[in-house]
Amino acid sequence: MRLPYYQVNAFTNRPFGGNPAGVVFLEAWLPDALLQQIAAENNLSETAFLVARAEGEWELRWFTPMVEMDLCGHATLAPAHVLFAERGFAGEAIRFHTRSGLLTATRDEAGRVALDFPSWKPQPTQAPLDLSAALGAIPAEVFATRDLLAVFPHEREIRALQPDFALLAALKVHAVICTAPGHDCDFVSRFFAPALGVPEDPVTGSAHSTLIPYWATRLGRAKLHARQLSARGGELWCEDRGERVSIAGFSALYKIGELIVPEL
Repeated sequence: MRLPYYQVNAFTNRPFGGNPAGVVFLEAWLPDALLQQIAAENNLSETAFLVARAEGEWELRWFTPMVEMDLCGHATLAPAHVLFAERGFAGEAIRFHTRSGLLTATRDEAGRVALDFPSWKPQPTQAPLDLSAALGAIPAEVFATRDLLAVFPHEREIRALQPDFALLAALKVHAVICTAPGHDCDFVSRFFAPALGVPEDPVTGSAHSTLIPYWATRLGRAKLHARQLSARGGELWCEDRGERVSIAGFSALYKIGELIVPEL
């Protein structure tokens, strides 16, 4: 069986920046075990799988090399880019049906793809006992949504983090977002999810479901510009819309081909 495959670097306009996502188009859903094997073989932070539902509507699922995810930003931006730029979709909005409900993708005036995502408003929480040891630094504040949000005073502290991934994986949290005010943007972040098979994610759209409401409240404005400070780096244009957030970015196509997998 041959499956159409694309690899897209999301939240960047550079060939070797951003977060690479695999995009696989299916005629119908394959067994979950096979989807997980494909994602493990791709060995990217996430592989997106799509099945057409109607014109402009797709069922969308995301897998890391180890688990299926409930929400993923860069692996939603990547298939939207493929549909708009490579597969000729000319409609106004793409509608993705996912485990996190309906997500839409549109193109903005700058040529970016903008994602409509849920807003996860973080609540203050007690830091897990080994969080500072795992990060190698002491956050000023800690909040919780799906992920743990560790807030630091300065961008340089985010850049300097050298986490102990074994300790992070043992914290029994979904993932840890580290953030601080930015020098040339509103805020910066890094994202660590070793328990999910992703020690450090290059650019994490879903983390901004938490980051946007936090920084919009702290800075007192809805429109924000963000950077993720991984080695590959990424850039995001964000807007707080109350119960939803908008997360926009560029993408760069890297690879087009086919996956050859066993016939069922």
